[in-house]
Amino acid sequence: MSLGVARLTGSLGAEVRGIDLAHPTDADISTVEELITEHLVLFFPDQNLSTEEHLAFGRRLGPLEAHPNAVGVSDTPEIFELRASAGGIADEWHSDLTFQAEPALYSILSMQTCPPVGGDTMFANMYRAYEELSPPLRGMCDGLTALHDADPHGRSDRTTIHPVVRVHPVTGRRSLFVNEHFTRRIVEMSHEESELLLGHLTRWASNPRFAMRYRWAEGTVAMWDNRCTQHYVIDDFDQERVIRRVTVMGDSPEGVAGPRWEPWARVGGAPASSRLDRQLRRHLAESAD
Repeated sequence: MSLGVARLTGSLGAEVRGIDLAHPTDADISTVEELITEHLVLFFPDQNLSTEEHLAFGRRLGPLEAHPNAVGVSDTPEIFELRASAGGIADEWHSDLTFQAEPALYSILSMQTCPPVGGDTMFANMYRAYEELSPPLRGMCDGLTALHDADPHGRSDRTTIHPVVRVHPVTGRRSLFVNEHFTRRIVEMSHEESELLLGHLTRWASNPRFAMRYRWAEGTVAMWDNRCTQHYVIDDFDQERVIRRVTVMGDSPEGVAGPRWEPWARVGGAPASSRLDRQLRRHLAESAD
């Protein structure tokens, strides 16, 4: 079958036909890597991968890592299953596992069972979210970092700091790298200042101009680049929704080269006036040990 690539929106996303993900050749893998660099998120209908085929495809793209807070399938920690009906889904905008020092590179999802109506997933282009900020705001964000934690998974003690603006190691483009699910505060700002800026950036990231919405079918495989996208599951269904996912791990996010400000908690002996202030102080103290 010849390769067919259909763009889905002006901002991101493409549906790909003509590649058998169960038996990909080296040329197929190179094509997938080229396409995801161009379109950021790819959908492969009618794949119906087995657990072993799903794992094997993921391993062709890089090392896999078990989800730190989910149970693997059939004693295989690198692939996990999420079952949801009327909730229990990731219905906040996020990029996967940003609370880790080396967050997810690619997420590869296989739809096992989808409700007849609802349960779509939205994706957003974080290159465009950054590029359409005003020049003064882009300049300020270039020098900032943010604290991320695993509080949605019940582990607010798991924290890391990443640049607010991430430079993609393949394209060299800058993308906005904060999200409402895992990002807690801007490190260089007070709690009150951080609330204002982070709130604006996370709302801005979901602007419809940057986004797309995908309607699932069973057997479809999706793959997205977590370094330059965010996603959001729409909680509007009341029947079973079952997905399986493998995660290709990435590297440590690199920020924009240039001057940096000191973390707010180290400036002028500022008091820790909130839980997030105290969390930042603990992270900085532990990092210094």
